[in-house]
Amino acid sequence: MAHGESGSFWGGIVKSMGLVFGDIGTSPIYTLTVIFALTEPTQANVLGILSLIVWTLIILVSVEYAWLAMSLGRKGEGGTIVLKEILVRLIKPGRQIAFVGVLSFLGVSLLLGDGVITPAISILSAVEGLALIPGLELISQGTLILIAALIAVGLFVFQFKGTDKVAGTFGPLMVIWFVALSVSGLISIAAWPDILQAVSPHYGFGFLRQHGIEGFFVLSEVILCATGGEALYADMGHLGRRPIIRAWYFVFVALVINYLGQGAFVLQHPAAKKVNILFGMVQYQSKLLYIPFLFLTIAATVIASQALISGVFSIVYQGITTRILPLMKVDYTSSQLKSQIYIGTVNWLLMCAVILIMLIFQKSENLAAAYGLAVTGTMTITGIMMIMIFAHTTKKWKVPIVVLVTLVDVAFLVSNLNKLPHGGYWSLILASIPLSTIFIWTRGQRALYRSLKPLDLDTFLLSYEQIYAKAKNIPGSALFFTREWNVIPPYLVHCMIRSNIIYEKNVLISIIRKDEPFGLKSELKKDLGPGLEALEIRAGYMVLVDIEKILKEHGIKEKVIFYGIEDIATTNPFWRIFSVIKKLSPNFVQFNKLPASKLQGVVTRVEM
Repeated sequence: MAHGESGSFWGGIVKSMGLVFGDIGTSPIYTLTVIFALTEPTQANVLGILSLIVWTLIILVSVEYAWLAMSLGRKGEGGTIVLKEILVRLIKPGRQIAFVGVLSFLGVSLLLGDGVITPAISILSAVEGLALIPGLELISQGTLILIAALIAVGLFVFQFKGTDKVAGTFGPLMVIWFVALSVSGLISIAAWPDILQAVSPHYGFGFLRQHGIEGFFVLSEVILCATGGEALYADMGHLGRRPIIRAWYFVFVALVINYLGQGAFVLQHPAAKKVNILFGMVQYQSKLLYIPFLFLTIAATVIASQALISGVFSIVYQGITTRILPLMKVDYTSSQLKSQIYIGTVNWLLMCAVILIMLIFQKSENLAAAYGLAVTGTMTITGIMMIMIFAHTTKKWKVPIVVLVTLVDVAFLVSNLNKLPHGGYWSLILASIPLSTIFIWTRGQRALYRSLKPLDLDTFLLSYEQIYAKAKNIPGSALFFTREWNVIPPYLVHCMIRSNIIYEKNVLISIIRKDEPFGLKSELKKDLGPGLEALEIRAGYMVLVDIEKILKEHGIKEKVIFYGIEDIATTNPFWRIFSVIKKLSPNFVQFNKLPASKLQGVVTRVEM
């Protein structure tokens, strides 16, 4: 049983609605409004588009994520990095491993880029509903953007407190949101029950056949209904598989009912396409309940944005511990939930990017032009990786199903390419920032390691033992951090061999991150040489390592802690960027929060 699956049946469902389904749950605010701004709402068109929406939710969310992807996990964790870790164990080293690495880097970067556009479009589309309140019809778009930006700033400012304390209210609020979507949808369906025919897939095929290439490009707007579908898999480690899948049944029904209701409303009131269809429908049904519904909408979009920000923090943390991203200061905001972390650098960069995107695109319908590329890209990458995984396991019968789903992903991805000139390029710009950081960092780390020319333990011991035997050693214990305990970095050679800084007890410490998300083991290797020991800590990539606690467990009382700092000299422009990133990021020892009074950094000049 995954950590997080132990909650009650209904409790797990309610929590899932709050933490996982905010993004996909707020899609009805803008999806049909954007589609019918471009397509005439005739009966054939409405039935066709609703059919496409229903079957997109079935194929891309229910089949691809809820059924296929969520059957693949490591210790209950999901996500692109997890798929990569599964694949690395199944395939032989070589070009395939490199291909999988590039795919996972792309997937992570697209998701991080998505983390900017989602809060912007969700909050802005909800705030635009203010224009339908009597007396506020003349409110300027600039004022709406200001309100949306202030909500976004408030959301990011309170991140450092952690969502643990307010997470309890997220679930019930989202339950009310999905009930409101269902009720408003059912009222509209009751007025025009024929809309239920749209559930049949032949209306979708008919729409695509009738409209040809134009109909195909409408898919780039239809995909808006499934944005956030990937959260089912990415957030699996927070709550467990079963509660998320159970919650999805309720969410799916609520979404379908609401989309059908909006379709019925726009057929009966064609003028509604000029304003937001969801808000128009609710206002038509009850002017009295419209304002409470609008506030509920804003709350739902804030929750959706919160879930996505937490997801971005988790992805970045996985990237840090698997060494594909540079170290950043991480704060743990919850004593109960390991997943509740706060990364200040990421938080403020995200906030600036979200506000910038709001200012550039001005309206939520303009933002929809940039939305979709990252989502379909991530879904396609997930599909390709799943094909490779199932082809190497006993579940080969799933391969044809995943191939068909991935072809649907590719169709959506291709249809989204027409968004590139209309703002879609922003998806690529936003994704290129983490992607280039990953490539420069991973390549730079490898090149730096080669340039440092570390010694093997046996060669090091020849000189170490001679110096130690002179008995001029400093009283007490010293810790020396190394990547691997049996590979000696230059700073350690400089300290002990060249400068004769040898203590009575010298402990080499290495922290090795495992493929699994959780688990912690430490082993003290004694008598490597006179007065020389090694402490190897093996930890999952989601584990917070308390080094001081582990030292106490092994009876090590350190007097001083040494670590290496590289001063990089290079003329290569890429390595210069790598050098700047390395200087700006906290070093390994700062990241692990060790006592500052005992720290001694040893600088090594490196030619790269």
